[in-house]
Amino acid sequence: MKVFNLACEHDHRFEGWFGSAEDYDSQHARGLVECPVCSSTAIRKLPSAPRLNLSGASDVPAQASRGGPGGGAGVPLDPRAAQALFMKMARSIVANTEDVGDRFAEEARRIHYNESPERGIRGVASPDEARELAEEGIEVVSFPLPAALKEPVQ
Repeated sequence: MKVFNLACEHDHRFEGWFGSAEDYDSQHARGLVECPVCSSTAIRKLPSAPRLNLSGASDVPAQASRGGPGGGAGVPLDPRAAQALFMKMARSIVANTEDVGDRFAEEARRIHYNESPERGIRGVASPDEARELAEEGIEVVSFPLPAALKEPVQ
């Protein structure tokens, strides 16, 4: 089993597990390796170091000694931590809302005008539909859901 550190063109970083280096090369060449955040297939391998099990080594990650993933107030958030927070938010949205698909604008209006039960919904709306909803006083938040969350996770 080969584990590679990978990144897409938007610098979303993730791991890929492959049977061999040749398996990775074959899947990459066929466009089958894609970013779990944005679905980009423009993937590159990142340098990685082998994992070393050293006796007596500290089990405390370096981030913990700096006060957490962001390293403290005023310090930029580590891109990996930001990506993890984004994915946590995306999973929460999927778990706590109903997918109404292309009927989003219609269903948002029905909820707003008390014609349908109040609940959290998600779906697809064009920029014009989103603008019209905002003009009617219906709050809409645009949030890109990664394609990986739209299918069962293994």
